[in-house]
Amino acid sequence: MTRRQSKIRLNEEEREMMRNACRFNAELLDVVRPFVKPGVKTEELDRIVHEYTLSHGHVPACLHYPGGDAGPYPKSSCISVNEVICHGIPSDYELKPGDIANVDLTTIVDGWHGDQSETFLIGEDNQISDVARRVTQCAFDCLYLGIEATSPGCRISVIGQAIVDHVKQHYGFGVVDKYVGHGIGAQFHQAPNIPHVPSPVAHRERLHPGMCFTIEPMINAGTAHSVCDRRDGWTVRTQDGRLSAQFEHTILMTENGPEILTTTKNGPKQGFKF
Repeated sequence: MTRRQSKIRLNEEEREMMRNACRFNAELLDVVRPFVKPGVKTEELDRIVHEYTLSHGHVPACLHYPGGDAGPYPKSSCISVNEVICHGIPSDYELKPGDIANVDLTTIVDGWHGDQSETFLIGEDNQISDVARRVTQCAFDCLYLGIEATSPGCRISVIGQAIVDHVKQHYGFGVVDKYVGHGIGAQFHQAPNIPHVPSPVAHRERLHPGMCFTIEPMINAGTAHSVCDRRDGWTVRTQDGRLSAQFEHTILMTENGPEILTTTKNGPKQGFKF
């Protein structure tokens, strides 16, 4: 998705605007949560997102977002099922027991963006494969390890290093490097990029108080490589067809450390076991 430049360091009034946007976005995810279950079509989840957002006077940031080989993004949310890494377009696909589904929501509230995603295990515990549970757990833990690695003035590369070290030591999965987290605020996507693997650019750049950004590790059960669907120009799948999971929070770096802005009331908290 296109990156735009905008103000990077926020004053206290602007920080409150971001907190407000992210609170609504987290509320929205909790509204959708009970419906993410077998038998529900992903386009129905998108309808709930769209109607709830508009009914509260806000804007779905994904809807008509520019880019993609086939034109602007056509829906109000991204719902990525099984081997889809990101940008999955809601459709008449009906969720099935054993699926994993990432629900990615971004809302514009009074001109400011809240952004987060969560991967759901679909069905009963005994219907979820071991690899589905493990890749989901890995992505969830990597999100919080990336957050914990940050501090005021830290190099951005500490995020990717913490994630890669954990995945190599405990899982051997693929960490997607082509798609990254990003700065966020009055614009959906802005500087700086937040890669989930260490890189020379990320080693040079730092996170200063007042900066808002997302951390959103995408973990593949097999290769880290991906392919984008040529037909719709958006849907990104794992190259080998194996599962992919992702979790995302919007973070504000404060003078005292990272503040998670998109914590839900009903979703899994740090340390949760799937």
